Amino acid sequence: MADLNVNIGALSLKNPVMTASGTFGYGEEFADFIDLSRLGGIIVKGTTLHHREGNPYPRMAETPAGMLNAVGLQNKGVDYFIEHIYPRIKEIDTHFLVNVSGASVEDYVATAEKIAALDRIPAIELNISCPNVKEGGMAFGTSCQSAAAVVRAVRAAYPKTLIVKLSPNVTDITEIARAVEAEGADAVSLINTLLGMAIDAQRRRPVLSTVTGGLSGACVKPIALRMVWQTYHAVKIPIVGLGGIMNATDAIEFLLAGASAIEVGTANFIDPQISEKIVDGINEYLEKNHIASVKELIGGLML
Repeated sequence: MADLNVNIGALSLKNPVMTASGTFGYGEEFADFIDLSRLGGIIVKGTTLHHREGNPYPRMAETPAGMLNAVGLQNKGVDYFIEHIYPRIKEIDTHFLVNVSGASVEDYVATAEKIAALDRIPAIELNISCPNVKEGGMAFGTSCQSAAAVVRAVRAAYPKTLIVKLSPNVTDITEIARAVEAEGADAVSLINTLLGMAIDAQRRRPVLSTVTGGLSGACVKPIALRMVWQTYHAVKIPIVGLGGIMNATDAIEFLLAGASAIEVGTANFIDPQISEKIVDGINEYLEKNHIASVKELIGGLML
């Protein structure tokens, strides 16, 4: 068995495979399919300060080699998570991270403070792709100033590992990455979904109730790989790569591009055992190529 241990700031993972927020529930839902303790980490669904119903249906649509979603961060709020979900998952032998979302800087800070009090949650993933209601709906992560502002505020309130999830819907993702690094982010994760849409030609109407939604799946992988590679050469903090990872080979490509860890997302809907298979696949690749540690792959792309 090769050494699969990786580090995200002060957070040590038994292997680089995590599951992406919004695609794996709270982990419990997949316990009948895989051994959750074999994963490096599980990032639970987006959590907000208050209960959210999400967007009206229909809010998911298949696309060629991918899918669109406009779920809208449906969740019962951070207090429900603390009271009902956390007691059930805290003894599972893997790291649970909470994806924190909000409509204002104050929302982010309040949610992060509540999560910080949970002993068995060692990190949060800050989703800055959310619309800032105080700035006319523009996503926090689409400008350096707003991204920096929310990370600065959360960093002051949250003492554990802070991973900031970046939006790809920007001109230059490296500028945003550098901005959040400067404000104390321990790592960045990328990419979040790309903005897309689907049209029903027979009805001449959008497929999604929100017209547009987030595109994920195999079709976004080349863009995600490019952004991870660019960001690796722009910042000094670790990168968590995601976007179209469907198998172990995909995961290895992200590591070579510069990711220290990866997240499996849309593939979980196709094969609920895929994350565990990817752990095994990475190990097989290392052993076949006589590589002692997965850390040797990180940023190992040869040009």
